Amino acid sequence: MKGIRLRIRLTLVCFSVLLSLSLYPGAALAGKPIVLGAPLSTAYLYGWDAERGIRLAVDEINAAGGVTVGREKRPFAVEVIDTRDLEPGVPVSEALMAVERLILNKDADFILGGPNRSEAALAAMSLLSKHKKISIVTSGVLTPKYHKMVEAKYDKFKYCFRIHGEAVNLIGEIIANFADLKEKYGLSKVFIIAQDVSHARGAAKVMGKVAGKKGFEVTGTEIFPTGATDFSMALLKAKSSGSQIINIWMDMPESAILLKQWYDLKIPALPFGSTLAAAEQPGFWKATDGKGQYTLCNVVNAGNAPSDATEWTMKFYNAYARKWGVAPEGLGSSSSYMAVYTLKDAIERAGTLDPDPVVTALEQTDIMGVYGRLRFDPKTHQVIPAKDPKDGAVGSILQWQKGKRVVVYPQSIAKGEIQLPPWMEK
Repeated sequence: MKGIRLRIRLTLVCFSVLLSLSLYPGAALAGKPIVLGAPLSTAYLYGWDAERGIRLAVDEINAAGGVTVGREKRPFAVEVIDTRDLEPGVPVSEALMAVERLILNKDADFILGGPNRSEAALAAMSLLSKHKKISIVTSGVLTPKYHKMVEAKYDKFKYCFRIHGEAVNLIGEIIANFADLKEKYGLSKVFIIAQDVSHARGAAKVMGKVAGKKGFEVTGTEIFPTGATDFSMALLKAKSSGSQIINIWMDMPESAILLKQWYDLKIPALPFGSTLAAAEQPGFWKATDGKGQYTLCNVVNAGNAPSDATEWTMKFYNAYARKWGVAPEGLGSSSSYMAVYTLKDAIERAGTLDPDPVVTALEQTDIMGVYGRLRFDPKTHQVIPAKDPKDGAVGSILQWQKGKRVVVYPQSIAKGEIQLPPWMEK
């Protein structure tokens, strides 16, 4: 009888162990976890989608055996602290405190994700340098100043990398689409609407200059504070000036109101977002009652909307949707996911977690991922962009058509063409 009870207990113990391993991927790995600190503005799109991308990659890697560091297998672990840096009125110092807590209190080995706001990420660079912590920015932070600071003071800021596109490259992509719209439909007058934050103000200014040089007439520029909820006066200005394209730079959720007002007023100008957080998300159609039809936005990298950029793209897209119950949501989804895999690759080639060898390994990165061939410029630590995924990291511009996000650029991964609303058709 005792022997039977003993066998039952052993069976239950074994079952409990197996159950815990299935619930916690990587739990079987005996090595000390490699802690990924993620300072993110978690109440906003570019924060929560980055966290989801990171956690998805970590779960997959741990389930597959973890990270090989020398001769040891070690799991990844994730620590997230809310920076609140995308919220109106929150000082940069709060994001800096979040980064410091991750380093000093959570013993983060690496920093991934944010801070999300450009101002906060720029301020955090000196803190990362002080602690010699490698950071890979994956969401938000579109200012070109970030990689220019790495180039200007490499020895100080060599620990800082960015694995997604930035404002200057986005402007180039938008201008390429403007040129196509000019040739196909004769659209040549551009009105610019931007949010009152560093990257958007700077991008709007540059966009105006570049558009003018490329033969477009810039009919006006309007800047709105974060949290604004009425855009009708700017839209009516766009209409009265004969504008045919409205270029939008906004990462705040209130941009959905802007698009609803555009639709209700039947403004005869195509809304073309460079960063347009509300329109990036799968729920945009429902949130606008279908009034988001024809809106275009740049989700920065492939995988944030459905396409066949690489063999990775739809595998990631579907895995994200299965895990989180929603399709990849915008800037930060695919880049945050790939940052974890890129870091794993660099650690394994370096054979150590020591920052300087890992920096060198990251500079030598050359892998295929969700949005193409991933390499960093060794002088600036900016991911190298391309129009073809075989050559580099490709962007992804989509348009809302009949309730779906249809990728229209670049041509190498496009699933459709840009359409005009009926009140613009001649």
